[in-house]
Amino acid sequence: MFKKSLAALSLCAGLWTVSAHAETISVFCAPTEFELCTNVANAWKEKTGNEAKINKMPALLDDAIPLYQQLLAAKSTDVDVLFLDVIWLGMFKSNLLDLKTLIPQADQDKHFASTLNAAKLGGNLVAMPAYMDVGLMFYRKDLLEKYGKQPPKTWDELAATAKEIQDKERAAGHPDMWGYAWQAKSYEGLTCDAIELIASNGGGTIISDDGKVTIDNPQAAEAIGKAKGWIGSISPDGVLNYDEEASRAIFESGNAVFHRNWPYVWGTSHQAGSAIIDKVGVMPLPVGKDGQKSSGCLGPMYYGVSKYSAKPKVAADFVNFITGPDMQKMRALKDAVNPSIPALYSDPEILAKIPFLKDNQQAFADSAVRPSGYTGTSYNRVSQAFYRTVHDMLSGGADIKPGLTSLAGRLEKLKESR
Repeated sequence: MFKKSLAALSLCAGLWTVSAHAETISVFCAPTEFELCTNVANAWKEKTGNEAKINKMPALLDDAIPLYQQLLAAKSTDVDVLFLDVIWLGMFKSNLLDLKTLIPQADQDKHFASTLNAAKLGGNLVAMPAYMDVGLMFYRKDLLEKYGKQPPKTWDELAATAKEIQDKERAAGHPDMWGYAWQAKSYEGLTCDAIELIASNGGGTIISDDGKVTIDNPQAAEAIGKAKGWIGSISPDGVLNYDEEASRAIFESGNAVFHRNWPYVWGTSHQAGSAIIDKVGVMPLPVGKDGQKSSGCLGPMYYGVSKYSAKPKVAADFVNFITGPDMQKMRALKDAVNPSIPALYSDPEILAKIPFLKDNQQAFADSAVRPSGYTGTSYNRVSQAFYRTVHDMLSGGADIKPGLTSLAGRLEKLKESR
């Protein structure tokens, strides 16, 4: 009896010890990932005994910015872990905990260097990548095969192939066919499309990491000039008002040969109602000049820890867990989301779900980063000045070379208002 009582006492003591050391943290998560975050929280609790309370962010993620600003300005301890867009990192960098020593180096090294480096600001690691997003080129593999064409390596090759197939398809009775559908509306998406063209042409990324305004150069002017020449030729005039969804609709209705967009289009192009199921190929974006990188715009999401968290080590452990290989694999299998961990790009289960990954790993490695890290809170004003100017150039409202010189002068002032 004594031994049984002692054993029971020991068990109770053990349970009390776990309970006494268990912690609860508060985590913001995108509404589209609420179920996934809940599953991650349950798995983390089973592993550590700690609990993560999941809070839904607004349906429109940008609406979370004022909420974050309010909580962080008040140095609130009510939130521990934040879900962050890559272009928010510079905005909130002074309010985010440095994770360099809290996340094991071996775990940091598992991620694409380009993605991890985007979160290294001011000597600190302010967040960890949750998943990848990068601009990719989708194309009609059936049409390229029909006309004996290979996927183009350069933008000039793409324009030539697009024009030839477009014209031949129209002659064959498809009058609505266009060579290339992309995003040239005056909005953040045009910043992405334009930076891809400019960076792949050797023209830089608007503002360099050290704060130098680089946009006024011949390579940037050449890239914008090429894009302007596409409008009315291989792209409809309406592309000047196309965002991701409008351009995707053209492609998935079967009326475009090539289509620049984000990885999610692989899934949507194979859903019921698409006219191009099993006719889609995916490749890295072309380059502007030989020797340059593909330069798809980097658009990943991250998790970071508030500097004002009362439980920074526990919160950092959760961030490492939700961004680690097991959870990224779960996200890929459930939602066809691209991992930020290269080792997962050879995982058979993931490739069965997202087959194009095996051929596009380099696109993720060679991505171009928008200048949000340096510009911080002024990024939105910098990007707005950039995409409005480029839109004016594409639509014929402004000359390219003098327009870039004028833009550079404005950016010099805007970048320092951060």
